[in-house]
Amino acid sequence: MKISNKEKIESDYVLDEQVGYLLRLASQRHAKIFQGNAPDGLTSTQLSALVRIAEIGECSQNRLGRLISMDVATIKGVVNRLKLKGLVVTEPDSKDKRLTVIKLSETAETLVEDLHTSGHQISEETLRPLSKSEQTTLLRLLKKLS
Repeated sequence: MKISNKEKIESDYVLDEQVGYLLRLASQRHAKIFQGNAPDGLTSTQLSALVRIAEIGECSQNRLGRLISMDVATIKGVVNRLKLKGLVVTEPDSKDKRLTVIKLSETAETLVEDLHTSGHQISEETLRPLSKSEQTTLLRLLKKLS
């Protein structure tokens, strides 16, 4: 009996085994966990920006975008929303007045420890279904893919 193209495609391609599909499901699960535990209603990109600024100190918007893998338009919106929330301030660069630097506001500086704590809790909950060994392996493999 001859197998039709439709039958061959259906037998060769199983959606539940595709990396993109599985990554999307895992990402959706993580996003739900993040939303339920996010401090002060922050988005994951806002939290990433604040944590990175806390790590490196003041920096330009372009550098911040590169450090958290965001394009120019996206990081601009993130910084604007953080400014509206009073969590970052911008000012002219002391070395080059043509540039603007971003730094944490005093309010955000007091939140850094809470951001770290929340981040740990979100990661722990996201990884909870895995053993410690599996968690280590997953993180190592994700770093290879990124």
